Amino acid sequence: MNSYWEQLRIQRWDDHRYYHHSRINQSLHLVSAMSFLVAYAFLFIDPAVAALIAWGISMTSRQAGHFFFEPRGYDHVNEATQEHKEDIKIGYNLRRKIVLMALWAAAPVILIVNPTLFGWIQPYSSVMEYLHDVGMAWFYIGIGGLVFRTVHLFFLRDVATGLVWMSKIITDPVHDILLYWRSPLALLRGELIDPMDHVEAH
Repeated sequence: MNSYWEQLRIQRWDDHRYYHHSRINQSLHLVSAMSFLVAYAFLFIDPAVAALIAWGISMTSRQAGHFFFEPRGYDHVNEATQEHKEDIKIGYNLRRKIVLMALWAAAPVILIVNPTLFGWIQPYSSVMEYLHDVGMAWFYIGIGGLVFRTVHLFFLRDVATGLVWMSKIITDPVHDILLYWRSPLALLRGELIDPMDHVEAH
């Protein structure tokens, strides 16, 4: 059990220090985390609505922070190149995220072109039913992405690494709120990049 908590601490620490320098990215992660908690609550009410919130708000804000605001140059704080950080990323690096987000973006289009999803579901007859089908498609893409990378890590690393990563992803919303709740205040002070003094001193 001690090993599990230590691995979880390391994965969270590496994720923060390597990929969350931008205060805008941190603030978007805060928005993402809060909306993810709402999505988690809706899992017990309607998984389709939960997925619409998770993908429509949580994932788009989270990934926009990474794609558009996070610095791509040499990381002087950690003395690492962007290429090195991408290579050692435990979870979804930018290349893998592009594939995942492409599946997310394709789902609504596929349901317009083929409302039965190749005969797997009943065709929708209203906008609300279409949105429900999109939500369920996004729900399964999310679950599939989580399970796929977890099992992938079983083979790339070991079972423990995969399980720790999966639990990290599931609990990230709570951790991100605790970590980044001050980031909007830093942005209001005009601080676009976290100086990461705590990382350099670690």
